[in-house]
Amino acid sequence: MQMNDITMTRRALLGGVAVTALALALPLGVSEAFAQELPESQGDVDMAAAIKPGPLAEMALGDEKAPVTIIEYMSMTCPHCANFHNKTFDVIKTKYIDTGKVRFIIREFPFDPVATAAFMLARCNPQNPQELATPAQYFPMVSMLFKQQRGWAAPADGNVRNALLQSVKLAGYSQQSFEACLTNQKLLDEVNAVVKRGADDFGVNSTPTFLIGGKKYSGDMSVESMSALIDSLL
Repeated sequence: MQMNDITMTRRALLGGVAVTALALALPLGVSEAFAQELPESQGDVDMAAAIKPGPLAEMALGDEKAPVTIIEYMSMTCPHCANFHNKTFDVIKTKYIDTGKVRFIIREFPFDPVATAAFMLARCNPQNPQELATPAQYFPMVSMLFKQQRGWAAPADGNVRNALLQSVKLAGYSQQSFEACLTNQKLLDEVNAVVKRGADDFGVNSTPTFLIGGKKYSGDMSVESMSALIDSLL
């Protein structure tokens, strides 16, 4: 997905969740069908600067001393991001993250109010939305939302807000905590700051974008492509 004007206000966030239904019919699997052994990069990135934490606590898995760090900028309503997390991420986690070879960081890069809302709900603790979730809460929530993406981002009745609420109730949200999270101005400002930093400092303008080994890679990756890239850095 490509970036336009994506900094969200609370009014845009709440209004967008109430009325937006997204078309998520973009073709998937193209990168898998034509995957090169090593993906082509879109330029160099200062990884020392990129690894430094930003305005929000990092959502990371893996050993901080792992030889390879992967930073993914993603949007929760991006179908290519969903495809990566549904088809590639778990294999990479087992093969590289769980074995101490890779540290994997997710950073928010929402393109619309619905994606912003989904990220905020993943960031909040469902039982106490004024507290931030831990990585142990965040990653399963992201996984669940990606698996159900079409259902909540483009529901048949067009009621995105209700569809999103019903999805996150599975993670422990109530109507009250749902509303409290989405009206947390500080968290909204911090998500917007993550987006601004990604765009301004690292040239992120589409999702998913991966920062790996001092290079920037845009687009979905298959297990084979990402494995080949990681192996080349080990």
